[in-house]
Amino acid sequence: MYQKQATILSKHFGLSQDDVSIKPIGNGHINTTLLLKSPEKNIVVQKLNTHVFPDPISLVNNARQIEIHLSDKKDQHAYQLEIIKHIPTTEENYVVEIEGESWRALEFIGRSYSEDVVANQEQAEIAANAFGQFAAALEDFDASNLHSVIPDFHNLTMRLDALKRVVKADPVGRLEACQKEVDFCLAQSQLLSELAELVDILPVRACHNDTKINNMLFCNQTQQAKAVIDLDTCMPGYWMFDFGDMVRTFCSPEAEDSTNLERVKVREDIFQAIVDGYVAPLDGIITEQEKQSFWLGAKVMTFMIGVRFLTDYIDGDNYFSIKYDGHNLDRARNQFALYRDLVEKTETLQAILFK
Repeated sequence: MYQKQATILSKHFGLSQDDVSIKPIGNGHINTTLLLKSPEKNIVVQKLNTHVFPDPISLVNNARQIEIHLSDKKDQHAYQLEIIKHIPTTEENYVVEIEGESWRALEFIGRSYSEDVVANQEQAEIAANAFGQFAAALEDFDASNLHSVIPDFHNLTMRLDALKRVVKADPVGRLEACQKEVDFCLAQSQLLSELAELVDILPVRACHNDTKINNMLFCNQTQQAKAVIDLDTCMPGYWMFDFGDMVRTFCSPEAEDSTNLERVKVREDIFQAIVDGYVAPLDGIITEQEKQSFWLGAKVMTFMIGVRFLTDYIDGDNYFSIKYDGHNLDRARNQFALYRDLVEKTETLQAILFK
């Protein structure tokens, strides 16, 4: 499907244009990620979704700033993980335009694998610790240097307002199928007041902002952490949302689009592993207010991605990639089931977090 682009990309990045192959890798919702194989080496190429990321140059500049900072830390023996690095073209550019589409290339980190569902407590702690190491290494990075490639990315007020707008418009006639979910969302407004009380007292950090389990690579040989990947949403933000996204994507034994909702539950041992893994590298850095904010972050991130899936479903599936009609609605219902279980287990989970 992308063979023509493979040939053009090979030329741009100084690779042989003969005997090249290209195939999809990963399970990202937004960009199209492919492995380009040539006789010289394998590289990862991405077609950037310019509907979601209208300024690909700023996106790549952000990621390269993080890459350079982490490389300096690694040289100082202050960061142990491998670093995903951009590859320049033969003309020293980092974004390539092909027939109106924006592409970039990244070094391929071999002998590694990712997971979509956390298998056990040990795996959860390893991944959470990697994201903690990532956060700690960026503690002295000036977050104001990063461009907000998706403004208000974790702005719950904005996400609920967007939901209200598509509910009012109902552009493709889907509201009737999900009115119950809409009513549920609009009844959670107490989260807005909880957020308003917190965000003004939290330090702004350079955050990953997409700490899904599949954005961390494990080593094939050791099963230990190898690299934190997908730096596209690295922007100024709050650690509570990075913690919350780990809770959202690590804790359920089911994938985020599973319709087996009775099994979509918070595994308490996995929650414990996230707390232990993420907080340890931040010892001496994290403020007490930030630690207190983690519980709200867990609730908000789980609920908010559900709102986003639901909004996209009602709007006609214009944002997230889908595999079938109703995929985004299934995702939304899955996240709301997890959110309900989080709230139901408040006392137990807070005891783990604040012990």
